[in-house]
Amino acid sequence: MSMTQQAEPAIGGPPASGPKERDGRTARRPLALRLLARPEVGVFLGALAVLVFFLIVAPSLRQGSSIATVLYQSSTIGIMALPVALLMIGGEFDLSAGVAVITSALTASMLSYQLTVNVWTGVIVALFLSLAIGAFNGWMVVKTGLPSFLVTLGTFLILQGVNLAVTKLVTGNVATDDISNMDGFDQARKIFASSVDIGGVQVKITVFYWLVFAALATWVLLRTKYGNWIFAVGGNKESARAVGVPVNFTKITLFMLVGFGAWFIGMHNLFSFNTVQSGEGVGQELIYIAAAVIGGCLLTGGYGSAIGPVFGAFMFGMVNQGIVFAGWNPDWFKAFLGVMLLGAVLINLWVQRTATRR
Repeated sequence: MSMTQQAEPAIGGPPASGPKERDGRTARRPLALRLLARPEVGVFLGALAVLVFFLIVAPSLRQGSSIATVLYQSSTIGIMALPVALLMIGGEFDLSAGVAVITSALTASMLSYQLTVNVWTGVIVALFLSLAIGAFNGWMVVKTGLPSFLVTLGTFLILQGVNLAVTKLVTGNVATDDISNMDGFDQARKIFASSVDIGGVQVKITVFYWLVFAALATWVLLRTKYGNWIFAVGGNKESARAVGVPVNFTKITLFMLVGFGAWFIGMHNLFSFNTVQSGEGVGQELIYIAAAVIGGCLLTGGYGSAIGPVFGAFMFGMVNQGIVFAGWNPDWFKAFLGVMLLGAVLINLWVQRTATRR
């Protein structure tokens, strides 16, 4: 039998053994590249590095109470950073988020005090107002076609002026009156501003809310139709509309989610300190946006996660408190913030290019 005849497989027999050839379209990418494709991987490594650094330079940070303080600081940023991140994935962002927190707290406080009603009345009215502000921002964006930067910048200025003017008009001061002795205050404080004892360490309840909200946001993004809508409208809203995605509904509800987050943090501030300073909140919107960007969300939309901003907020809390525990000048926090933001943008750019490279 010739060599040619020996090499020919029998018709209908089993396929020849041996490695299968794969072209560039079907080749499976290495595990490292697939991990880099996740938007939260880079910020997780960065958060880990920041944690290790401050644990070394600030020995007092190794105590349980110190870590609880860091987590509390992170949670107050992270709870707002989550809806801001979802909004950014949807292709928009909100510059009024910081002052909206104060607006909700002022509304609940002044309404309850001036009308001498149960504080829960003010809490509920503040919730509806916060959702209405978010709905207004979303409606203006989808109906006018204006960039969300301009719409929410206008809302930011309106709320900032109203916060100061109305507070002075109603109370004669720049701060609200103390509501700690009013009906319903103790119950509201347990929900929004209490602490939980864990092994002798007092952990603020906002830390648990933060983790629950993060898990819920992750489930929504990855397991629901609404999560698909968020990515679709952020990637290309016209294409999304062409395949039946309710673009206007998705964008408006995302702005309303930011309003909900503003209400929640506003209630925490109110029931933590019993009173509210009307001029606060300015600049916080940049912190929320920066935490989302550091967490892997793109300003262009269509890319990001809910877990990434959790690590981004943790980095903020760690740096903010780590500087204090290390005994450094706290004015350096803004410098660290700028470095982290620029570094995150560069890392995200590198991660995207590396992950998409064959």
